Amino acid sequence: MVTHLPRGDRCCSVRAVSHPCGAVGRGPKLPPERARDRWLGGQAMIPALAWIQRTRVRVHERSTVYLELTKPRITLMVMLTVALGFYLAPAQASATGIVHVLLGTLLSCSGAGALNQFLERDRDRIMRRTRFRPLPTRRITPAAAATTGCLLASSGVLYLLRTTNALTAALDATILATYLFFYTPLKRRSTLSTLVGAIPGALPPVMGWTAACNRLDPGALILFAIVFLWQVPHFLAIGRLYREDYQRAGFAVLSALDPDGRMSGRQMVLYAAALLPVSCALVPAGVAGPGYLALATMAGLGYVAAALTAARDNTRVAARRVLLASILYLPALAGALLLERLFG
Repeated sequence: MVTHLPRGDRCCSVRAVSHPCGAVGRGPKLPPERARDRWLGGQAMIPALAWIQRTRVRVHERSTVYLELTKPRITLMVMLTVALGFYLAPAQASATGIVHVLLGTLLSCSGAGALNQFLERDRDRIMRRTRFRPLPTRRITPAAAATTGCLLASSGVLYLLRTTNALTAALDATILATYLFFYTPLKRRSTLSTLVGAIPGALPPVMGWTAACNRLDPGALILFAIVFLWQVPHFLAIGRLYREDYQRAGFAVLSALDPDGRMSGRQMVLYAAALLPVSCALVPAGVAGPGYLALATMAGLGYVAAALTAARDNTRVAARRVLLASILYLPALAGALLLERLFG
């Protein structure tokens, strides 16, 4: 059945259907040139969005490359030891002071990591544990890596000189020089590289100490000795775990040149045992108390026990135990020192 509407209603319905823009509610019809511009703008959004997405991916990839270049995990650990030295120094802790020394450390340590990868790029390409770093995979050019490292390292030293004191900046410069110009080339020539490399590795807590009080005290020197001695079994265990890698790259690491493990095992025991009296020396120096003494003794005995096992058993399992003991040792001592300062 067809319903006939009145003339006025038919006119209204026709006007509603035959809207100038083709549908109800779309507004007035645009001039041809405006309609063409709107259509072209919509089409242009597609490549624009694709360009934005590509740019985001490129920025993420580049930032990841530069982050890997700075060895962020090592940098974080160095910053933690700097903070510990700052906190233990006989001076009133300053939030501004610790921020300055940590920022300077971040810059210089990141630069050292980048320059180390630049100097060892050919050997990193050979070793399995380092072959996926930015330079061996050609995700960054050697020139860019060297420039980045130089800028970061020099900025760190200058920043510390400006915001802390000359002694702290000099220690930072010593770390950079020893690490880059002595330890790095010596790794290819002598097993003494482990001892030389332990020097820049042990100076960061001293930097934190001097940033707080601008002087070297017995407590700072004991902290240096603790970290120095701790590093030797730690790196000898790593050398044993990656012996084939170091041999392939031509590094003169003791663990790589000691096939039966006797010499490296004796070195592990010697340095782990030396940690016992040295770590306890913080108590008569007035830096720590009896609670720390008990925990340092237990942690030190555990480190010695792991080293003795590695000296008897030249296996990867024994090396992993030494590595695990070393990883647990420093946080245990640092935790005891901090707790004593907070609640002692």
